[in-house]
Amino acid sequence: MRRRPLLAFLLLAAARPLPAQEVPVGQSEADYRAWLESDPGHRGRILSFEAWQDAAGVRNVIPTWQLVRTASMWRECNGPPFEVPPFTLWPGMTRTLRFVRDHVKGAVGEVEAVSGYRNPALNLCARGSERSAHLDFFALDLVPVRPVERGALFLSLCAMHGRNGPAAGAGLGFYSFQRFHIDTRSFRRWGSAGPAGTESPCAVMERGGDPLAPPLPVPQPISPAEPVPQPVPPAPPPAASPARAPVETPH
Repeated sequence: MRRRPLLAFLLLAAARPLPAQEVPVGQSEADYRAWLESDPGHRGRILSFEAWQDAAGVRNVIPTWQLVRTASMWRECNGPPFEVPPFTLWPGMTRTLRFVRDHVKGAVGEVEAVSGYRNPALNLCARGSERSAHLDFFALDLVPVRPVERGALFLSLCAMHGRNGPAAGAGLGFYSFQRFHIDTRSFRRWGSAGPAGTESPCAVMERGGDPLAPPLPVPQPISPAEPVPQPVPPAPPPAASPARAPVETPH
């Protein structure tokens, strides 16, 4: 019963132009190399981080220089463009990298990480959730390396998440263009689709809606009509004072 709305959505998505891709500013591989050479401590922490990836079996799922990207707003927030999180947080990224390797890449191909760990000050400035999985290094914001239309991205990732997300405790969120979020802290999904602009595209498609449709405008409150002035009736004439009875005086 859902095939017709889904087919209509596929045809409509294919006809829409591919939106521009987001590229992090100041967080290229060349910028990473310069950051690495700027402080011997950076190199030491990176070597430890890569040795941990080797031991966990997740080395090169995503290049290290992308895993240590912080937030796209790092410059506005006066934060670091790259940062290795505390060692105690690395195990969370193990699960996320395994999910990306085993499921995400099978759905959309190779991906590039544009945001990983965010320290509390940077996360707050970048308007991240106070409970963001980026704070605990469970989360990656990703974009597909191979260009893909936004509607096709919804279809592939929502189907993958529906099959594998509950067992892995994976979260899936969608942002603008082709940027999406994966974490393995808990199973959930979100986005900016639907009539109110507050739903996951996956939920919108499940009920046969178009997740690419813009949100409906918020209805404006209707002002009460101005009261029509009514004529003021003339004041009634003053009532006559009652006559007083004569007062008898003693003789």
